[in-house]
Amino acid sequence: MNTNPPIALTMGEPAGVGAEITLKAWLQRSDKALPPFFIIDDVGRLRDLARRLGWVVPLVEITNPSDTFGVFGEGLPVLNLPLVHDVDFGSPSKHHAQLVIQSIDRAVELCAQKRASAVVTNPIHKATLYESGFSFAGHTDYLANLSAKTSLTQTESNPVMMLCGPDLRVVPATIHIPVSEIPSALSRGLLIHIGQVIHKSLIDDFGFSNPKIALAALNPHAGESGALGREEIEVITPAAVELRKQGISITDPEPADTLFHERKRGEYDVVLCMYHDQALIPLKALDFDRGVNVTLGLPFVRTSPDHGTALSIAGTGQASPASLIEAIHLAHRLSQS
Repeated sequence: MNTNPPIALTMGEPAGVGAEITLKAWLQRSDKALPPFFIIDDVGRLRDLARRLGWVVPLVEITNPSDTFGVFGEGLPVLNLPLVHDVDFGSPSKHHAQLVIQSIDRAVELCAQKRASAVVTNPIHKATLYESGFSFAGHTDYLANLSAKTSLTQTESNPVMMLCGPDLRVVPATIHIPVSEIPSALSRGLLIHIGQVIHKSLIDDFGFSNPKIALAALNPHAGESGALGREEIEVITPAAVELRKQGISITDPEPADTLFHERKRGEYDVVLCMYHDQALIPLKALDFDRGVNVTLGLPFVRTSPDHGTALSIAGTGQASPASLIEAIHLAHRLSQS
C-alpha cells in the first residue's frame, strides 16, 4: 500500500523536450523501478505527440492525484491543463507562458495540500516567460516566492540550488548573473547562509551524519595571498571561519582547478562554488545525462533535470530521459526523509 502521495511533474516549455522525456520515462517505469508520478499538462497534446513518435503510451486523464496509483501501471496519469494555442516544437510562444506557470502553481499547491509528495519541474524557456511579464530569474526564485503564498510557510524562503550527479554534488553561490558581477555579488552573509542550508539539508534530507563541504576559491590559485584578488581574504575565508565556529565542516577556499579530480572527490560530500559555470562544468563533464537540479531550503521537495528545453531536437524523440528519471528517483528519496 502506498503511504506517500505520488510525485507531480510540471508541463515545462511545451515547445521543448519536457513532454517526450516524460513519455519516455513512463515507458521505462518498470526497468527503472520508477515511483508513481503524474504530469500536469494537456492530455490531448501528449496523446498526439505519442502518436506522432509511434510510442504506445496510453494517456489516462485523472481528476485527483491519488488516482495515479490505480492507473500508473497501465497508462501515464495526466491532470489535464489544456493549451489554448497549438505547439510548434522548437519555437516557444509567449501565448503558452501563463499555462506553464499555472502548471508549476498547481504542483506546489498539491504539495501544500499533501496530495503530491514532491515537485519535479520540466525545463522552462525563461526568455519566453519574460516576454509575458514573468519577473523572476528562474524556477528557484519563483518557487521561493510561491512557497510564501501557500500554507507551507509564512515567509518567503531563501533557497539554494544544488546539482547532484552520481559522483559529485555542487552548489553555486551565484547563479544567473554576468561573470563581471560575481565578485560584488559574493558576501560573507551569503556564503554563511548557503553553508548553513547545505549542512542542514545533507543531514536532514540526504542522511549524512557529519557532512563535509569543500569551498572553491573565486580566483586562480585561491588568490595567491592577494596577488590575484582579495575575495578569498576578505569574503570567502571569513565566511568559512564563521561556519566552522557553528560546527560546520568546511574547508578554506581551495583552487578550483584541483578540486574535482577523482582522488579529491573522496574527501568531501559537496563543493560550494562561487559561480554557475564553476559548479556545472565539472558536474556535466563527469556525467552529462544523469545530473539533477535539487532546490534546498524550500518547504517542499523540488527536483529537475539538469538540462534545458533542447529546442533543436524537440519533438523528434531523440532527447534522453535519463536526467528526468534521476530527478524522479531523487525526489522520491528526499520525500521519504
